[in-house]
Amino acid sequence: MNISVDLITLVIASYLIGSISCAIVFAAWMQLPDPRQLGSGNPGATNMLRTGSKKAAALTLAGDLLKSLLPLMVAKYLGINEINLCWMGGAAILGHMYPIYYCFRGGKGVATTLGVLLAIHWPLAIIWSAVWLIMAKISRYSSLSALTATALLPLVAWALDLPVHVMSLLVMISILVFWRHRRNISKLVQGQESRIGGSK
Repeated sequence: MNISVDLITLVIASYLIGSISCAIVFAAWMQLPDPRQLGSGNPGATNMLRTGSKKAAALTLAGDLLKSLLPLMVAKYLGINEINLCWMGGAAILGHMYPIYYCFRGGKGVATTLGVLLAIHWPLAIIWSAVWLIMAKISRYSSLSALTATALLPLVAWALDLPVHVMSLLVMISILVFWRHRRNISKLVQGQESRIGGSK
């Protein structure tokens, strides 16, 4: 079978799976308000907290993480090489951010990125999580925590001497995450961003 056809199939499948919005699915299943109509309008775990259901937020976080992690782990088990795994990971994140099922209006890719990191190079996931937690503890801004942790990914990869395809994926992720957080960045600069827990 043609390798390029296999890669295209894997990338498309990853994008389609990534396009499933766990926030929207769980909100409908649990008869909660549509997260796209609340707060930031972002269909993600943080905004799901605004529905008043911590369970829904936790399920969304787990779902958004697993929808990238599980396909990549299966592909890894089947012998798919790391370069193709990077392509799949990038497609999953794009699917989450620009889902075909929801008119290309998706989330910000934080949990889905974590799933990709766990599959591609788990130490990166540990470092990313540690930075996020430290920044969240200090600033209590979820967006700032995600931006800081993500911005450091290429530098960490360089320090660990990871392959160029992994570095390329991380640079792409950083650009996309910053782009999707552009409104949060503006609110942070203006001092209008909500802190974890709801206060300014």
